[in-house]
Amino acid sequence: MTEYLTGVKQTAALEISELLADGREGGQVIVNGAVHTIRDMGNVSFVILRKREGLLQCVYEEGTADFPRKILKEAAAVEVTGILEKNEKAPNGIEIRMKEVKILSEPAGGQMPLPIAKWKLNTSLEAKLNYRPVALRNIRERAKFRLQEGLCRAFRDFLYGQGFTEIHTPKIGAKSAEGGANLFKLEYFHRPAVLQQSPQFYKQMMVGVFDRVFETAPVFRAEKHNTKRHLNEYTSLDLEMGYIEGFEDLMALETGYLQYAFALLEKEYQRELKILGVTLPKTDKIPAVRFDRIKELAAEKYGHRIRNPFDLEPEEEVLIGRYAKEEWDSDFVFVTHYPSKKRPFYAMDDPEDPRYTLSFDLLYNGMEITTGGQRIHEYQKLLEKIESRGMTTEGMEAYLMAFLHGMPPHGGLGIGLERLTMMLAGEENVRETTLFPRDLSRLEP
Repeated sequence: MTEYLTGVKQTAALEISELLADGREGGQVIVNGAVHTIRDMGNVSFVILRKREGLLQCVYEEGTADFPRKILKEAAAVEVTGILEKNEKAPNGIEIRMKEVKILSEPAGGQMPLPIAKWKLNTSLEAKLNYRPVALRNIRERAKFRLQEGLCRAFRDFLYGQGFTEIHTPKIGAKSAEGGANLFKLEYFHRPAVLQQSPQFYKQMMVGVFDRVFETAPVFRAEKHNTKRHLNEYTSLDLEMGYIEGFEDLMALETGYLQYAFALLEKEYQRELKILGVTLPKTDKIPAVRFDRIKELAAEKYGHRIRNPFDLEPEEEVLIGRYAKEEWDSDFVFVTHYPSKKRPFYAMDDPEDPRYTLSFDLLYNGMEITTGGQRIHEYQKLLEKIESRGMTTEGMEAYLMAFLHGMPPHGGLGIGLERLTMMLAGEENVRETTLFPRDLSRLEP
């Protein structure tokens, strides 16, 4: 006999949002979840279930429940049948008086390696990463990645609304867009290849196809650093935009994205914001100031000696973030016109002063989270820039083909998702907001 599937299957088990709907109080309900913790209080036990929407309190009472308490174990997956009641002291203001339970699975191990039921995991970052599959079950740890989901979701939704097309580009290539020594090299069927540092070449090519494109995907940097702000693999929110009038269009677009993202978090991620104690920053207006000017302003105000006029040191970024907060009451600041020698060959130089580029970084509380700018779109000028840097066009034939056959004025940016989440959640180490970090010493889990 043939069976037909007609769509999403409806189940009897309810989620927390469904339990909170009007008319369910006093009625019998079915829920499932993992036993997060059990608090025994004599003849009564509080069994806290962990569900995708949060915690749910179930109450076991001897004589009322049709099963012995001893069959319940922490970390077990269960299905509970019981009566839904209000309790202002319980999570979400509701609880379930347990009548029946079905054990769906039981843990095979002994004691949990980390006390995940505690409000905050008071353990080292190293321990959290070593036991990552378990540590992430902690409510606060989990909340950080729900916020990260919101930031990524907002990026997609906002750009769809701005006429962008989502693309998916290869992460293995013959040549990297950025060049340099920080490349992961690998063998590709007896040919040399690299892991891409960014989708730069591909997203520029696709501007000639769709005008506006974006991608959310991993990028790889073989930098031998071990800092609190760097990873060797991270997620980049990348976009490229054609027919721009200037790189200011890109800064305006990113400001719009941040406004959209924080409005979405405010509306649909209140639970996580509350758990983490996050106050969303203001984004109604973000100051933009030239690279050379803001270096001087911050140095003068805070007595800092400028050691390198052509780059921003992490200490200077912190001072600039502080300056933006004190002078303009802004958590964000666009630093524009970065020196040409610190930008890739495809960055458009400022026609008024070719030592600088039509590019920018966005700092969030003194941390760089975005790099972007206008690109060279004329074929001959691109060749001249490549030649002036002593580079070769070998391996860039497909990339240059797009420009040979005409490209509009365009530019783009890349946002480090983990860094943005780190700053929003108030963490000091980017590994705290990376599901499974990859750095100099860590390839597992």
